[in-house]
Amino acid sequence: MAVRGWTKDRSHLRPPNVRRLLSYVLWPALFAGSIAIIYAGIQGDHAVITFNLTYLGLALVLACIERIMPHERAWLTDDGQMGPDLAHTLFNKGLAQGVITLAAYSSAAEFAAKDGVLWPNDWPLGLQTVLGLFIVEIGLYWKHRLAHEWLPLWRFHAVHHSATRLWFFNTGRFHIVDTVTGLMAGMPALLLLGADQDTMLFVGAITAVIGILSHCNIEMRCGILSYVFNTPTLHRWHHSKIMREGNTNYGENLMLFDILLGTFYNPARRPPAAIGIHDHMPLTFWGQLRAPFTRAEL
Repeated sequence: MAVRGWTKDRSHLRPPNVRRLLSYVLWPALFAGSIAIIYAGIQGDHAVITFNLTYLGLALVLACIERIMPHERAWLTDDGQMGPDLAHTLFNKGLAQGVITLAAYSSAAEFAAKDGVLWPNDWPLGLQTVLGLFIVEIGLYWKHRLAHEWLPLWRFHAVHHSATRLWFFNTGRFHIVDTVTGLMAGMPALLLLGADQDTMLFVGAITAVIGILSHCNIEMRCGILSYVFNTPTLHRWHHSKIMREGNTNYGENLMLFDILLGTFYNPARRPPAAIGIHDHMPLTFWGQLRAPFTRAEL
């Protein structure tokens, strides 16, 4: 019985907000689930097919969840770029996977892994992968930072940042030169140090999974995970049109170097919905490939 002036608090009896609860568990659940499946595929000598099936499955799951609980409802509107986005993905990310797979299975990689003394090949695959992610991140961080701060590289990276919405589908929207320079900044170090093929494949797979998750248009609250990994929260700030916000969070997978070098940015407010670049970018795939070579303003 309630007493006048006082109402019994029954908030503890209310069911939890399912959407809010999901926003906390989706990123770690999707990341851990995808990585666990890929790990099993590597251990079973079916690395490439397992990765591709897992990545495709993850993309389909993200596509469904984006419609149910989007971070920005405005980003569900068609921007007319699905054709170019798909072309960039098939052309550039297909090349990236081919190069990583070829490098991992090459005779040079086998020779380095067998005779190299710099890489701890006797460690468990998980520990080798953590070390590999750290080493690769050194090159990826500086390449990404230079792509924002050095005009010759920005001209190519601008193709990626010209997207006016973030969603799983435009994860692979990169100019081919941007993709190639990224590959040159990361994987060669593992090859030279003598990392084995499983480590190289696992590092590449984790990079792909974190990449598609960081671009998805899903309401996710990542909390402390954003101080370790590149999460959707951080990457939305990275796509801001405002330079002091966009020239931050360069980590491809790990945020360690952003934290150490002062480029980590995660304020307690909502990232901007209006993203993109201030300069013009052609609307066609071929126009976007030519733009860095022909447009002086980029």
